[in-house]
Amino acid sequence: MPQPSMPDVPHRWTEHTVQPDEAGRTVQDVLTGPMGVSRRMIQKLTRAKGLRHNRKPAWLAAKVRTGDVVAARLQTGESAGLEPVQMPLAIVHEDADVLVLDKPPFQLVHPTAPGQDRTLAHGVAWHLRAQGLSAAVHPVHRIDRDTSGLVLFARTGHAHHRLDVQLRAGELRREYLALVDGVMSDDRGTIDAPIARNPRNPSLRMVRDGGEPAVTRFEVVERFPSATLVWLELETGRTHQIRVHMLHIGHPVLGDRQYGHRGMHMIKRQALHAARLAFVHPSSGELVELEAPLPPDMQSAVDRLKAAG
Repeated sequence: MPQPSMPDVPHRWTEHTVQPDEAGRTVQDVLTGPMGVSRRMIQKLTRAKGLRHNRKPAWLAAKVRTGDVVAARLQTGESAGLEPVQMPLAIVHEDADVLVLDKPPFQLVHPTAPGQDRTLAHGVAWHLRAQGLSAAVHPVHRIDRDTSGLVLFARTGHAHHRLDVQLRAGELRREYLALVDGVMSDDRGTIDAPIARNPRNPSLRMVRDGGEPAVTRFEVVERFPSATLVWLELETGRTHQIRVHMLHIGHPVLGDRQYGHRGMHMIKRQALHAARLAFVHPSSGELVELEAPLPPDMQSAVDRLKAAG
């Protein structure tokens, strides 16, 4: 299959004007502080001559004065790191810094083993190259193969760093819809239970003392005679967190072949959908809030539950 062409694209720069309370700091302090550039990116930009101080090549140890302008180039010609593959992408939001996709079920976000070449990351690599960008693929977070919904990618290393800081600080909001077995009695609540590897099967997780802290908030959306549609928000991001927590409280996700094995006749994968995503834009500082509707298989399961009631 022919590869997309690579037209010349001008480099993008981000700039910061030094404020009075920042005077006397070094160029590096400004880059890592108010500009949010990672030290790893600073090293790359130094080698690529991608840093400027008042429109001249920057010296990292130089002291800045009020009104000085420090600039960093956002594109450094990084390799995608994998072979681009053309595929349809459900783009929910795209700008110069971020790309948000509505992932279908049964697709990996990125390769987890050799030979996997149809992941979402492969499609993003094609998409970026088709736009003339020689850039690494930066997934900010991940969802399971059989989970559908919103996935955030950064289009530059700088954007990835700033979004990763939000993710680690718990400021990147990830909210899900799930169909779970049984009728939940509480309208809302919080599940605070540590998660660790299952010693009998290290590929699975379980609630266990001594595990990593894990917190999930939930709110019931609709109750059916044998199941519940529930809205969930992650405060932490442990592997399989929602699925393990819902099993822990006696309401496993329908269709989950690893945890619970309930409702397998209704849907061919876990009925879990990343429905909402909110983050602060890495360049503008504005709040971005995005939603993705239920995919057809989950909507069909909801319709069947309603009809049965």
